[in-house]
Amino acid sequence: MKIVVITGANTGIGFATAQAFIQDGQHVILACRNPQKAEHARIELEKLGTGKVEVIALDLNSLQNIQDTANSLLQKYEKIDVLVNNAGIMTPNLERTEDGFEKQIGVNYLGHFLWTLKLLPAVQKSEAGRIINLASMMHLMGSIQLDQFCADDVHKYNGVIRYGNSKLANLLFSHALAEKLKGTSTTSNALHPGGVDSEIYRELPKYQYKVIKLFLIPPSKPAELIKKIALDPAWAKRNGEYVSLQTPAIQSTKAKNKKLAHELYDATYAMLKDYL
Repeated sequence: MKIVVITGANTGIGFATAQAFIQDGQHVILACRNPQKAEHARIELEKLGTGKVEVIALDLNSLQNIQDTANSLLQKYEKIDVLVNNAGIMTPNLERTEDGFEKQIGVNYLGHFLWTLKLLPAVQKSEAGRIINLASMMHLMGSIQLDQFCADDVHKYNGVIRYGNSKLANLLFSHALAEKLKGTSTTSNALHPGGVDSEIYRELPKYQYKVIKLFLIPPSKPAELIKKIALDPAWAKRNGEYVSLQTPAIQSTKAKNKKLAHELYDATYAMLKDYL
């Protein structure tokens, strides 16, 4: 039985991914911001298979909470086999995290950066550690703006562009981490799940959602791909990849820039070092 940790696992892709692992008999830990929704998800998941389900409270909006939750998980488990970085937000308005970061870069990128590095020692103790990062084709619109990570430094806000920035940062982190893991039994890969019917789209006006829904796929499809990356022996040697459902796995020039990936990694590490 493998230990699988999934962020944002109470709904959408995260829930479907948890379901896929539970039905396969794995031990799944739901790392979610809302304990009530997570507990409801746990009850539903326990009806589905022979796996084990556990809930931990994780708020990617708070670096202190991430540090505390990761530390408690490390005290309980010596190793983690699979880490699925799924949680994410898209917001049309400028918001800030508890630590003052622009919320999309803070939750989608900085939070998962800290979460992953805190848990990395446990993942590396697995015989086949797998880190799977949910990226997006929206990274094609993104750029890296270190001087605007803090919300107070943002003077012109576009929610779609900022989401693209956070997804570019996620993809660059996945690649940089893969480079650092080269030659080990642990891998870091990223995927674009396609247009998935999830809560992100349900926040749109009803008339827009009604049209977009025609082109959306069920969350079970990316969930199966995530499980394949995590458990299929064919993925044992695949590291630093970016794959996509529905569309070709096209990466921007920035996403493939190794120098940018390492510069971002180093800058982010320095920014968060007090919590590592």
